[in-house]
Amino acid sequence: MAIEISTPISEVAAASLQVGDTVLITGYILCGRDAVLPKVVKLIEENKSHTLGYDLKGSVIFHTAVSPAGVGPTSSNKLEIESSIEPLSKAGVKLHLGKGQIHKETIKALNINNAVYAVIPPVTALLGDKTTEQTLIAFPELGMEALYRLKVNRYPAIIAAAHGRSIYE
Repeated sequence: MAIEISTPISEVAAASLQVGDTVLITGYILCGRDAVLPKVVKLIEENKSHTLGYDLKGSVIFHTAVSPAGVGPTSSNKLEIESSIEPLSKAGVKLHLGKGQIHKETIKALNINNAVYAVIPPVTALLGDKTTEQTLIAFPELGMEALYRLKVNRYPAIIAAAHGRSIYE
């Protein structure tokens, strides 16, 4: 049975998720990948994340671009994406969505920050039906790789890393 999660995700809800849990995410999520996530991390490091106009606490970041063709996960173990997971988790992100295996160091960083990583099936048609709103948040010059906010209804995902463990072990 799937676990229903609404954003923002509380510390208690994040702590309750286990590797292998199937979740259905409802609410607002952010979308970003290689081009934009380092820019968001830089804003965090400069104490300027408030300029995004979006509170990262309890948020979800989906490793994807937003295009007219829809959204689908990109590989989370790309250097620019995976290196953003720890600082984003420290800033309050509770759930990182993507695809693929991440490194043990990243899994440890998730654990330290009470955050989790989930894989999402690469099915853009299914995700399109579950997306009810799309808004450009920041860095419009990056086109489809800019930072977007989506409103989603019951997005399916599987928890792949939580509490220092990985589904890939």
